[in-house]
Amino acid sequence: MKKIKISVIGSTGYTGKELIKILMNHRKVDLVHLVSSSYAGKNITEIFPEFLNKLNKKLINFNLDIISQDSDLVFTALPHTVSMDMVPELLKKGVKVVDLSADYRIKDSAVYHEWYKKEHNQMSKDLLHEAVYGLPEIYFNMIKKAALVANPGCYPTSVILGIAPLLKHHFVEPIGIIIDSKSGTSGAGKKLSLDLHFAECNENFKAYKVARHNHIPEIEQECTSIYFNKNSYKQKQQQKQQETEIKVSFTPHLLPINRGILSTCYLSLRSSKKEEEVLEIYQKYYCKAPFVRIFEPPNLPEIKYVTGTNYCDIGFSIDERTGKIKIISVIDNLLKGAAGQAVQNMNIMSGFPETCGLL
Repeated sequence: MKKIKISVIGSTGYTGKELIKILMNHRKVDLVHLVSSSYAGKNITEIFPEFLNKLNKKLINFNLDIISQDSDLVFTALPHTVSMDMVPELLKKGVKVVDLSADYRIKDSAVYHEWYKKEHNQMSKDLLHEAVYGLPEIYFNMIKKAALVANPGCYPTSVILGIAPLLKHHFVEPIGIIIDSKSGTSGAGKKLSLDLHFAECNENFKAYKVARHNHIPEIEQECTSIYFNKNSYKQKQQQKQQETEIKVSFTPHLLPINRGILSTCYLSLRSSKKEEEVLEIYQKYYCKAPFVRIFEPPNLPEIKYVTGTNYCDIGFSIDERTGKIKIISVIDNLLKGAAGQAVQNMNIMSGFPETCGLL
């Protein structure tokens, strides 16, 4: 059985660790190189002892020639703004890339600069039009043909999957959308921060970045695209001139748990709808999506149902008194919100079964 050769750049973060855990057991993958600028020269088991007797790999510094020569596809699990210059070089060498940063998610370079405070150079800017937003449940056919997939953010994954059917079928108004999301602490990554110390998080619950979270433009871009049915970059540019862009009020919160996201989305129904009507459009929209599970009212999903899985569980409730529909969407932020979804994209790009290595 032919395997594809895979390397992971940024292999010692939380997401990198989850990628390794999946890939080392993936029957169609040969895990070739693990790149870490912080721990080059060490064995992966020195960083993650749970890999003892399971994986014997020495961490290396990034070397474009070695990585490109030995790899069919590379995962770049690096901080935002770091992948930007690396990805074009890998693509020029004929290597496919799944980038887990935000660098290629935002199609408008000016919007990216506004939120991430770094400008694209001409080479990376040109790739924005070619990069496919890696939400398989919506862009499966585009991902299948892509050389570069921009893996979605964790909050956007939960939100977009949660409300996409309502937007697609125009069951709701495109204005006044409120999103209240809660995440476990691993969503902030391994970088040391006072706010993430145990004594700060334990027995506590708080909102943060209440007006300027970096995932806002990503959510708005994709919700606008779905509602106005604009998929190509050219269409999105035309849309900017012709249509009103969807704006959302998004508030993230920090939960005193390791992993998991629960997003509650509040939308105004355009007309009165029965539960059966809403349930039907969700079931039809995701009928070919193996990792989306729809809960029938009055049942609602919980974080513990998806922890350690690549599933997105979605439930809803109609508030007839206010004319609102409330969507509850839950994912594991490290899997469906990062590494699991990245492998799902790799499977599609490589012609493998979508669920390979993930069930």
